[in-house]
Parts: sequence; C-alpha cells; structure tokens
Amino acid sequence: MISGFESIQLTTLILIVVAGFAAGWVDAVVGGGGLIQLPALLLVPGITPVQALATNKMGSIFGTTTSAVTYYRRVGPDLRTAIPMAVIALAGSFGGAILAASLPASVFKPIIVLALIAVAIFTALRPNAGELTALRHDGHKHYVVACLIGAVIGFYDGLIGPGTGSFLIIALVSAMGYAFLEASAKAKIVNMATNAGALIFFLPHGSLLWGVGLVLGLANMAGGYLGARTAVAKGSSFVRIVFLLVVAALIIKLGMDVWNENFAS
Repeated sequence: MISGFESIQLTTLILIVVAGFAAGWVDAVVGGGGLIQLPALLLVPGITPVQALATNKMGSIFGTTTSAVTYYRRVGPDLRTAIPMAVIALAGSFGGAILAASLPASVFKPIIVLALIAVAIFTALRPNAGELTALRHDGHKHYVVACLIGAVIGFYDGLIGPGTGSFLIIALVSAMGYAFLEASAKAKIVNMATNAGALIFFLPHGSLLWGVGLVLGLANMAGGYLGARTAVAKGSSFVRIVFLLVVAALIIKLGMDVWNENFAS
C-alpha cells in the first residue's frame, strides 16, 4: 500500500487539509467540492490522475457520510426514496468507473457544460423553484423517476465526477418537486453511494494513497459536518444561492477544459 507521504512536503499537506475542509463544506451544501479537492491532490509529487481520482473518492466518502448523517438527524429525508435511489446509483457509479478506464472524459465534457448552462438558466429564471416541497409524482412513478435519476447521475459520477451533487439536487428539485434543502439531504445519501461504487472499482487496482486519503477524509468530515449544519440553519434560499455559485464555477472549469483540449494550440 502507498501512503502518499513518501515525498510530500508539510506545506502541501496543509493545503490538502484546507482544501479537504472547504470541499467537505461545499459538498455538504450543494456538491461540487471536487473542484477544490482534486487540484490540491495533484500537488502531491508523482501522483497519477487515477490515484488522484481514487484518493479524492476516499476523502469524499468521509465527508458525504458525515453530512448525510447530519442531514438525516436534522431534516429527516424520506429513506424510502433515498435508499433505492442510492443502491441504483452505486451500481451506476461502478459501471461509469469501468468505462472511465477505457474512455476519455473529454468526450463527454462539452455535453456536460451545455447541461450545466441549462441548469443555471433554469434555476436563475425560476426563483421560486425549490422553495417548498411539492412532489410531482406519486406511487410507483415517484420511485421509478428517483431510480432513473440515481442510475444516470451515478454513472456520471463514476465516469467524470465533478458536480455530481449539484446534478442530483437540481434533478430532485426540477424532476421530483423537492425543496432545495430536502433535495440536498437526499443527494448526500445518494452521493455517499456513488463514492462507494467508484471506490469498489478502484480498490483492487491499488490506486489509493491511503495516508493522504485518510487525512483528506478527516478534513472532509469536519467540513461536511459544518456545511450540513449551515445549510439546515440557513434553509433552501441559502442552498439555492450557493448552488448557483457552484454551477457557475463548474461551467467555467469544464468550459476551460474543453477549450484547452480542443482549441488551445
């Protein structure tokens, strides 16, 4: 097993801890913490992209588990919807991770950027969306829609990753009628499962930097706990504002990736 501490400097380790805490906070509120965490991990000397992805998942699962438990205690999301959705998402994430090993993420990034722009426009033009829970479906249709969302976004998380929590939240708000706060609570349970699905794929390949991952996980836990408490205290309006900021950051980050991969000389 590789710890990741073999040649790491103290300043780099401190940056990883700070990034892990900030990522945990952002993930707990709206998702998208990978935007902060992954670049910090790439500062580790000699780390490969696959090791960075695997170690990021290890750190994130600590934070999503902590925030999921915190949300459950304070918001009480409906587990009859969240658990089947999470199980399907875990399987989807595992499948996405398998495909990610043979297919470059750059193939999908332009589509993801367009989807994020549509999400941002939808959220900005509908300020009342997600203020209160008003479920759009009932009976079996409710669970079918939930499981479809879990499968698609779980697959995306295993394949590419950034913005999974944000996509889960907007899907739960727009397609199912949940308020932003309750959507965020459910998203944490599902995101915990998608992280686990990707980790199940990465573990046998020896891609994890165990030491760095544990340090990152502890920082992520602290940020996740604080982020969940902040979201619960501030309510759906606060979650919506942070959501728009994170989606804007995702559009800029992935848009720059697409430009650099296709147009930069």
